[in-house]
Amino acid sequence: MKKTKHIIGRVLAGSIAEEMEIEPGDVLVSINDKIIEDVFDYHYLINEEYLELLVEKSNGEEWELEIEKEFEEDLGIEFENGLMDEYRSCRNKCIFCFIDQMPKNMRETLYFKDDDSRLSFLQGNYVTLTNMSDHDIERIITYKLAPINISFHTMNPALRCQMLNNRFAGEALKKVDRLYEAGIEMNGQIVLCKDINDKKELEYTIGELTKYIPHLKSVSVVPVGMTQYRDDLFSLKPFTKEDAIEVLDCIHRWQKKLFAEFGTHFIHAGDEWYILAGEEMPAEETYDGYLQLENGVGMTRLLLNEVEEECQKLIGNNRKQELSIATGVLAYPYIKSLSEKVCQKYPGIQAYVYEIKNNFFGERITVAGLLTGNDIISQLKGKDLGQRLLLSDNVLRSGEDVFLDDVTVSEMEIALQTKVSIVKSSGRAFVEALIQKEE
Repeated sequence: MKKTKHIIGRVLAGSIAEEMEIEPGDVLVSINDKIIEDVFDYHYLINEEYLELLVEKSNGEEWELEIEKEFEEDLGIEFENGLMDEYRSCRNKCIFCFIDQMPKNMRETLYFKDDDSRLSFLQGNYVTLTNMSDHDIERIITYKLAPINISFHTMNPALRCQMLNNRFAGEALKKVDRLYEAGIEMNGQIVLCKDINDKKELEYTIGELTKYIPHLKSVSVVPVGMTQYRDDLFSLKPFTKEDAIEVLDCIHRWQKKLFAEFGTHFIHAGDEWYILAGEEMPAEETYDGYLQLENGVGMTRLLLNEVEEECQKLIGNNRKQELSIATGVLAYPYIKSLSEKVCQKYPGIQAYVYEIKNNFFGERITVAGLLTGNDIISQLKGKDLGQRLLLSDNVLRSGEDVFLDDVTVSEMEIALQTKVSIVKSSGRAFVEALIQKEE
């Protein structure tokens, strides 16, 4: 096993680590004579009430520290590398991989394909299991890590090998049995590709996955995302309205059957299917607590319900202001309708809602989260924007004010000559941003 230097980046004030004179730049070598592989080893080992730490100071000295503490009490250490190990890149060459469909000359980090099971627990990423060893599975079981999010795509081993372009992809499904037998909670996803893993294959896959209930809590079915940069890639076809209706019929049949048997709807369709099919979003109770929001499952229904709930609380007044909202093609009709509902109580508020087409990735990409700064700017220039432009926070890189194409919020404000307000993705935040007085 390759040893990684675990460099301490921060020591929390008032913590045990500060009391022991551990400092940023020190290296944690071992805990109780055990080498630390990654962040999961670290958190597991520090739970004990008595610890012996070996720390290498920045001047090269090694300190052996004895610590007595409460069970599960934290040491107050943060590491320069949050994973405490190198990130594992994907070994597959999936026929639907979005990163392979990216244009050239974007920032390097956007081209990194991760398939690291540890990021499934830390960030909610979905993994194919092809990168996991028996050792990885044993650690998950030993540490009782959960939930793990798994990209199934199909339960047909031969087809899975073809879709992932990995001859071990079918065999990797056996790891699900071990996780199930150990009682590890799981969630799953299926990226559906037309005429490949849909129709009879989808029926078969759902049937096989139901065998893992109750430890497999939910499975989402989402349509493959196709950009305009698919030259020399596997030929994929876009789904039609008729296809979407067929997919939803399949999912709804299974939901009805499984809810009667297990009290869970289990299999869920991404919001895009309902919009493509021209059908209404299902009721909130069918989402089983919104387990798949990050996969675009139930986001629209949740937003509709939250805005409705907030609107019932509004009294309304005569405040006057003009503002604008920009969103992707997928969400546009809902955002427009919701803004009109709010403005009914505030007739003095004029809200212009704009639909932004994704010229950067191609018009088949309709979600707001993949809009670029330049597309927003070019399509809003010369439009009535009012005093503020509202954008959902999912258009930005996590924790930053930068769009996918490296345009910053401040650069957009200069280009459009208006203030840009970033709004959290919730009904309450949407309503509050819409009706607030201009400062």
